[in-house]
Amino acid sequence: MPISFSGLNLRVGALFASHFFGFGLYLPFFPLVLEDRGLSLADIGFLLGLSTIVRIAANPVMTGLSDKSGRRRFSILIYSLCAAGFLVGFLTTDGIVSAFVGVIGLVMFWSPVVPLSDAYALDVARNTGADYARMRLWGSVGFVLATIIGGLMAGEEGSSFVTLGILFGVLSTGVIAISLPGQHVPGSDGGSDAGNAKPALFARPWFWALLCAAGLLQATHAAYYGFGTLFWRAAGIPDFEIGLLWAIGVAAEIVLFTFAGRLTQRFGPVRFLLAAAIASAIRWSLFPLFDSFAAAAALQLLHGLSFGAAHLGIVGYLARVVPPKWAATGQGLSAASIGIQTAAGLALSGLLFEWNTAYPFWAMAAASGFALLLLVVISPMLQNRLVANAQAAGAA
Repeated sequence: MPISFSGLNLRVGALFASHFFGFGLYLPFFPLVLEDRGLSLADIGFLLGLSTIVRIAANPVMTGLSDKSGRRRFSILIYSLCAAGFLVGFLTTDGIVSAFVGVIGLVMFWSPVVPLSDAYALDVARNTGADYARMRLWGSVGFVLATIIGGLMAGEEGSSFVTLGILFGVLSTGVIAISLPGQHVPGSDGGSDAGNAKPALFARPWFWALLCAAGLLQATHAAYYGFGTLFWRAAGIPDFEIGLLWAIGVAAEIVLFTFAGRLTQRFGPVRFLLAAAIASAIRWSLFPLFDSFAAAAALQLLHGLSFGAAHLGIVGYLARVVPPKWAATGQGLSAASIGIQTAAGLALSGLLFEWNTAYPFWAMAAASGFALLLLVVISPMLQNRLVANAQAAGAA
């Protein structure tokens, strides 16, 4: 029985929602789990830093293995099961060593799920005409739902609730992935060695400049992720209103994802990246100055552009220039670029925040300006590549 467009659209949305539900528990609350486990603040910082390095290194390797096999849904299932196994080991053991093993194993196998899910969703969009952004927005919904549930329940149920919630997200992602229908991926059905070889663009300087610029745009959120709440608390904004500020930012992201299909057709991914760079420079320049709830809430609306447009821009561009067989590898390289630069941004922001609470955000504004300059320089090459790929596709 054929699957309806709307039904498949929602099922891919469920794939994103399930993953980001688990991640929405992991990101804000897992440090509390580690603290309950008995790890010191130094141990927690070291483990989270080490897990970031492992996640960065694992992404391109694991996605590359999946692309070689051509089995994205099966890869998501296997990686999810492996991640769940390490998390069960973490949950059922005690001590620092087992905590390190469990967390490192979790992030190693969990990290490639997003680029693989992106690649599958792009396959669906190419084969059925579905809107990628409208599938991806359910990930944001799942993340918000997790942060709300985690905030309400973590104090009552303790770290076991958080860990079990993450485990549910990890396992459900694998189950949903393997239940989805297979998608035709050009170049994945054997063929010539040239068709199976990694594309030459992965070695092009302009391609790495693009990954650097796009990764830097996402990395400019490092100060916000690491110190936004602390800044607002220091400004006297109550915790409940701080929660609303985070929700407003994600809501703006969801609104953009809802209407992004038409906007992408009109403006294209390069202009999305340029808009994200401009919005980021404005947002982080003003962030330390907008220290009341009303002003901060208005500024949070720029999250839709600074994060959402940057994400859609790089995902959309890679979807157009990277051969479908190697789509997950392209997305994995992008994720690695984001991870490396975000880790550096967090480290820098920690040092700057001790000197002055405004400095990290102004540093992010400067980084946004550099990303904008880099994008302006390489945009002719990026546009030329898009035109060349469109012409080649039309001639095929």
